[in-house]
Amino acid sequence: MASCKDTSGDTWETYQANDGWRWRRTASNGRIVGAASQGYTNRADCIDNAHRNGMKCNPT
Repeated sequence: MASCKDTSGDTWETYQANDGWRWRRTASNGRIVGAASQGYTNRADCIDNAHRNGMKCNPT
């Protein structure tokens, strides 16, 4: 799993699930406020989708 924190304090994570790569956005209060609706075959496509959904940082 890789993660990064954006300027709003939200944490973005990318992780390998059973159906491929997924991302999720967790608010500073610990609540998940966004997530990928599908698994992606490669991590780069997952990160591209997260960027289209507001991610401003790059998970390492």
